[in-house]
Amino acid sequence: MKSPYLKWAAFSFAVFHIYCNVFASISELWLSAIHFGGFCAICALMENEKEDLGQNSPKFWINITIALLAITTSAYLILFENALYARETEFILSDYIFALVAIGLAIEFTRRTTGWFMPILILTSLSYILFLGRYINGVFAFPGLSLETVLYRSFFTSEGMFGLTAQISSTFVFMFIIFGSFLLRSGAGDFIVRLAQCLAGRFTVGAGLVAVVGSGLMGSVSGSAVANTVSTGVITIPMMKQSGFQGRFSAGVVAAASTGGALMPPVMGAGAFVLASYTQISYLTIIAASALPAILYFLTVCYFVRIEAKRLKLTPTRTSDSENVSDVLKEGWHFIIPMIVLVGFLVSGRTPTTSAAFAIISVVASSWLSPNPMRMWDVFDAVVDGVKTMVSTALLLVAVGIIINVVTTTGVGNAFSLMIVEWAQGSLLVTLILVALASLVLGMGLPVTASYIVLATLSAPLIFDLISQSQLLEALQAGDLPTNVAATIGLFGGDPVVALQEMPLEMKQLIRQEMIEPELLTGMLLSAHLIIFWLSQDSNVTPPVCLASFAAAGIAGTRPIATGLTSWKVAKGLYLVPVLFAYSPLISGTWPERLEVFLWSCMGLYAMAGLLQWHLEAKINVIIAAALVVSAALLMWTPFPFYFHLAGAVILVAIVLYQNRNASIVSPAHT
Repeated sequence: MKSPYLKWAAFSFAVFHIYCNVFASISELWLSAIHFGGFCAICALMENEKEDLGQNSPKFWINITIALLAITTSAYLILFENALYARETEFILSDYIFALVAIGLAIEFTRRTTGWFMPILILTSLSYILFLGRYINGVFAFPGLSLETVLYRSFFTSEGMFGLTAQISSTFVFMFIIFGSFLLRSGAGDFIVRLAQCLAGRFTVGAGLVAVVGSGLMGSVSGSAVANTVSTGVITIPMMKQSGFQGRFSAGVVAAASTGGALMPPVMGAGAFVLASYTQISYLTIIAASALPAILYFLTVCYFVRIEAKRLKLTPTRTSDSENVSDVLKEGWHFIIPMIVLVGFLVSGRTPTTSAAFAIISVVASSWLSPNPMRMWDVFDAVVDGVKTMVSTALLLVAVGIIINVVTTTGVGNAFSLMIVEWAQGSLLVTLILVALASLVLGMGLPVTASYIVLATLSAPLIFDLISQSQLLEALQAGDLPTNVAATIGLFGGDPVVALQEMPLEMKQLIRQEMIEPELLTGMLLSAHLIIFWLSQDSNVTPPVCLASFAAAGIAGTRPIATGLTSWKVAKGLYLVPVLFAYSPLISGTWPERLEVFLWSCMGLYAMAGLLQWHLEAKINVIIAAALVVSAALLMWTPFPFYFHLAGAVILVAIVLYQNRNASIVSPAHT
């Protein structure tokens, strides 16, 4: 933003949001409408600055008109809310005009901020619910609704544009993006990179670990893969290339590690707040359950870096004049205070928005413990930067509400689940593969959060049902069933296996709630949504559309698609770790069970990384590859007893020792 007037407008708009989230009691519909209208206006006015349009340009005045129209549209909904509810679908002319304008603005501004895929998806959805569904045969057939009904549900109620996702955007997401902006403005980004360099520079993998650790720590602040790539990659990619890594591999590692930022507590990006609202599971529970899986993901990226460093025979990059950890912490220890404040308020039971507000205040307060305290203009710039960062996310989350309304109204989600059930034939693994393919296709055109929202709406109930199936069957076969459950099973012949296959999903849900402990059910539900949340991240690193990889390729000067393929391989944890969610107690189990799965998986993922790189401590052959497959299977398949896991660990350690011994014989001087 260049214009001081626009900066002050953005600052005032942000202050209004903070006030509403912390102090005021305002209608959720009103706040969502103001949120949408304000960000449409800001986006339109930013377009004038982006293209440096003069006042004589017609496009300049078109953007001004659109900005005023967006504000007027939101005002219409607020001022005439009661009259709109009274009329319902008996529209007058102005209702038609403003409802159509609102949907048109949502389509246009998602086109400006995210490209053509989202507008096409919205138009296709609206066509389907209006008339297209009646021309489709099979499970996706839909007779259609009147234009008045569709407009009413899309614009005038909390089931469409101003529903759940818009409310999440105007509350949780907005506050945490402002929090991240304050941290970055206070200098936390430089501190994170310096700390990562001190922690990792002494190791052989050196600069590669700096990239992984730096992106992970930065991700806990911003939760955006592209933002992480750009902010840390300008430092870490040249550092990796200078230390001996190839440019394509350096860019791939940074893109993969930056993608993990959305998986790393305590922020985890906008998708985590959507997840919390969808599942009604507390945000604190989600970030606690996500800690070990996030560490597993970053360990997997580190394994690829270590193996590549071994292959290239790189040496440590730390020099005698490198900074010490103690010196860096002495200068920047105060950056840790906001994170402690944030987690502390969440643990104490405060809402995420209130916790974020106090964390923002703590950023400013803690900066005064440093040589460069934040002044008034720094605070102003941090707020403006946060609003600028929020523009595309806000408009996207409002617009995706139109698609969610179509999915829930028409029952497409149930039809999609039935289709996957038919193809998968009850196999959880096949279901996960199909959902992963769907997430990849959606990710080609949708940002991560939108991809998660659509997939969660379509397939989360099915995955949850399949994950809980074995637990429910075990409970039913144990005997001593409640009278109503025994009677229900009796309706299907008395055999629990047959009954679970034939009974409707709603009936199965009622039995599940009665037969399985609530804590375990919550863990299984969270597992289902985290599987989708993780798989949705693959759009950042998977060709042909992989924004984080393209951003890294631009910094490294490498070919985008080749870089995307490398980052896709390095980010294999996005596919391997969710399998653990489905088949192990990594999310749904007790903490001792989670830690046990975590420890064995640490070794199993190293074996998998060696297979994918065809190199461990040294280049592997077919025999060693087969041994690694056995080792990984024994280590990561949870139903195996302890001694099977131990056998897998012994195989892996034996391979490492064997390759190290051979390497020392061939080159005794090499360390």
